[in-house]
Amino acid sequence: MRSLLLSLPLLSLIVAQPALAQTAPAPTAPAAAAAAAPAPLTPEQAAIKAHVAFLASDALRGREAGTPDYDVAAEYVASQMLAAGLSPAGKDGSWFQPVPLVAAKPAGEPVMALNIAGRQVPMVFGQDWTIRVTPVAERIDLSAPVVFAGYGVVDPKTGRDDYRGLDVRGKIVAILYNGIKGLNSEIAAHLGNRVDRARLAKARGAVGVVVLESSQIHAVFPFEAMAKGWDSRGVTWADAAGKPRDPGAPVLGMLSFAGAEKLFEGSKIRWSDVRAADDAGKKLPTGPLAATLSTDQRYTIEHIESDNVVGMLRGSDPQLANEVVVLSAHLDHVGVTEPVNGDAINNGALDNAIGIASMLEVARAFGAEANRPKRSLLFVAVTAEEKGLIGSDYFATNPTVAKEDIVANVNLDMPILTYRFVDLVAFGADRSSIGPAVAAAAKARGFALVPDPEPEEASFVRTDHYSFVRQGVPSVSLSPGPGGPGAAATKAFLDNNYHQPSDDMRLPIDWKAAEDFVEVNEAIVRTLADAPDRPRWNKGDYFGTLYKGPMAK
Repeated sequence: MRSLLLSLPLLSLIVAQPALAQTAPAPTAPAAAAAAAPAPLTPEQAAIKAHVAFLASDALRGREAGTPDYDVAAEYVASQMLAAGLSPAGKDGSWFQPVPLVAAKPAGEPVMALNIAGRQVPMVFGQDWTIRVTPVAERIDLSAPVVFAGYGVVDPKTGRDDYRGLDVRGKIVAILYNGIKGLNSEIAAHLGNRVDRARLAKARGAVGVVVLESSQIHAVFPFEAMAKGWDSRGVTWADAAGKPRDPGAPVLGMLSFAGAEKLFEGSKIRWSDVRAADDAGKKLPTGPLAATLSTDQRYTIEHIESDNVVGMLRGSDPQLANEVVVLSAHLDHVGVTEPVNGDAINNGALDNAIGIASMLEVARAFGAEANRPKRSLLFVAVTAEEKGLIGSDYFATNPTVAKEDIVANVNLDMPILTYRFVDLVAFGADRSSIGPAVAAAAKARGFALVPDPEPEEASFVRTDHYSFVRQGVPSVSLSPGPGGPGAAATKAFLDNNYHQPSDDMRLPIDWKAAEDFVEVNEAIVRTLADAPDRPRWNKGDYFGTLYKGPMAK
């Protein structure tokens, strides 16, 4: 069990944060004359700023999961949960839920080759193909015929089965990178999950998967950009035996347009026809290809532990207190990377120190109230979101409370608070009875609730509440909306600061907007915690039906 004792220097930093948040060196007379003094922060705003200032400081070196820097951040969050009046709700009565991570990193450049009718076709690494690491084994060495399975999707909700009529036993399956066109973007992104599709391939006897570049993915994440990160670590969580949690058939590589053209040589199915059908949203031709693909890849496997931080505020109603509303926010960021303008530390002020700060202030507000919520509240700072929602997936799969008692999840992830927002986007709210609670909380504070302005980004399945959705739990994640200066401010942050060292305290964060964001989330949680009935999925909702969550009658 980790001690909740920080070193004296770090403790002094924490204690000093409120002053740090409100004071600065006295300006010289010319400076004071040149600019009016900023309005003083309210105590609530100063508290939010204090959390962000500490968590996004250079001292924490970007809070990468599995590093001592992240561990310091986790200690800080636990200490603040204690100060807010929460009780520890992690493993064995502690504040921490250890997440057993498995990390894989390439041990040298991998090799791939094709054999087409006895003719060797070279595959040039970095041009024809690359890898995105998923922890599977220390060595992958195999050779097998290739079958093209379209998108590689099986959807029991609609009856779609891209493997229908295909025998992929002992073979390598080739699939397009993107999901199916013409569907709701959230459903398409869900069905396009690469790990899920690798599991589907394995379940049908495939020994490997290769993923092919498409026009849709090229527009947002071209092969050239993908290839630059080939030697990055891939991370998942380990099962009880210490093995990577069901990665499915090993994903052997990502093929560029040029590589896919080579893969389809000599086959009845032409790559140009596949691309044309995908671009037009038409049915893809599928079937066996002429190629046999061989690859030899070696990896260094490392076992790492990184903690979720978990605190509880017990509910006041004897009949409802065993039911739990979970508030979540990811604590990790991307750590230290290649320098940009001499700065290599990705501080993660908005991604997601301010989400953690908001969660802590919601906790503090509830802890100070005499009228406690009827249901219990569980506050969870999750690790390894930046590795693929790993910490939240581990918690939602292995919660520290009874899984059936979790009635809702409210997630706080990267609210862009560099402007005074006038409206809000609530990802997932329209899928369950959480929606009216969110709308009422927003309206009471003068904010409109607006649709997702960029549905093609499928944010619903790209943040931690998706891990709870996959366990059947109605969930929502709130974001400042595009109204007023919102669209421009959001674009500026995503273009210039997202996953960059410049996501730090130098951003023009609007602390009044941050206070408003906390208040709206607090109101949503209060409504969900005090409602007579637990939230339910809307009747017939795709995700509620798929994951067998509580459904509206």
